Amino acid sequence: MEKLPKLTIPVIIGIIILIIIVAKSSITIKAGEAGVLYETFGNGVVTDEPPLGEGFHIIAPWNDVIEYEVRQQELFEKMKVLSSNGLEIQIDASAWYQPVYSDLGKLHQERGENYLERVIQPAIRSAARSVVGRYTPEQLYSSKRDAIQDEIFEETKKILEKQYVQLNEILVRDVTLPNTIKDAIERKLRQEQESLEYEFRLVTAEKEAQKVRIEAQGKADANKILSASLTDKILQDKGIDATLELAKSPNAKVVVVGSGESGLPLILGNN
Repeated sequence: MEKLPKLTIPVIIGIIILIIIVAKSSITIKAGEAGVLYETFGNGVVTDEPPLGEGFHIIAPWNDVIEYEVRQQELFEKMKVLSSNGLEIQIDASAWYQPVYSDLGKLHQERGENYLERVIQPAIRSAARSVVGRYTPEQLYSSKRDAIQDEIFEETKKILEKQYVQLNEILVRDVTLPNTIKDAIERKLRQEQESLEYEFRLVTAEKEAQKVRIEAQGKADANKILSASLTDKILQDKGIDATLELAKSPNAKVVVVGSGESGLPLILGNN
């Protein structure tokens, strides 16, 4: 086997070294992520420039890049907190969050890669304790779930305002009360519902009775007015009009004038 020329060996070595340097100096940022540059012989974490975005990058081989996921992420939390009267309540909540892209360098420098445990979880738990402590178990069980969800979100957002983290939403998925308290609340709600139904039936019956009284009074008033207006003269005129209408009938009849009651004509048929 022929030996390689002496000049070829250094070239090969140089190519190998170049490949190693390129491999050490290149980095590919995956989709949904960004990189924080750390300059070993500079000022450390670069905070005054945007982070490295998705794609291929060449950096000095002595520097380092720390990758962060910058997409929205979800945190599930089960928290035991106290209500306004000191009873233990379990809250199941979800938080949607993501790091502030432009402040990624500061987040890494001041909070670190485990910022979720250092910043977000303590903020949510503190806000949940503060908010739930304002309400009774009955309020938490029935009408105030949406309210506490909004309040926990607003208070957590304030805590995270200067922590280089963006909080998008907090969802309260479940509020669990002690079984004895839950049963007592359900009994009370059933009793209140039954009481409301009974009151509704009473009101409906009273309105129906009032309607009947009004209708009866109206009829009585109408009869009273009608009786007062029907004089003997009017009745005679009405009787005469009716007699005339009957007299126009084609059937055979005999009309005896002045033979009926009140002097009205008396009509006799052929039967």
